[in-house]
Amino acid sequence: MKLRTSDNVLIIKGRDRGKQGSITQVLLDKQKVIVEGVNVVVRHTKATGTVRQAGIIQKEMPMHSANVMLICTHCNRPTRVGSRRLADGTKARVCTRQGCQEVIE
Repeated sequence: MKLRTSDNVLIIKGRDRGKQGSITQVLLDKQKVIVEGVNVVVRHTKATGTVRQAGIIQKEMPMHSANVMLICTHCNRPTRVGSRRLADGTKARVCTRQGCQEVIE
């Protein structure tokens, strides 16, 4: 997966289509990401001893990584992510937009 924590992404599928947010957690084994303020659901919870308060809580649920697109830091547009070897031998993520082609981060 080419997405990382704190990447700015655009939601392209689902009920939150068009919203932007920052990735708070990446679940590599499930190919899912948790985006801040997006895919929020309401859960009714029971109290578990002294740990958790009972009541209605809102929480962000994971969404599949195919439903989000990375926003390039240079052209500020959603893009697919490519990779390129730099001059010093390190591998870097690259914007694949026609006019941009800049290294992300």
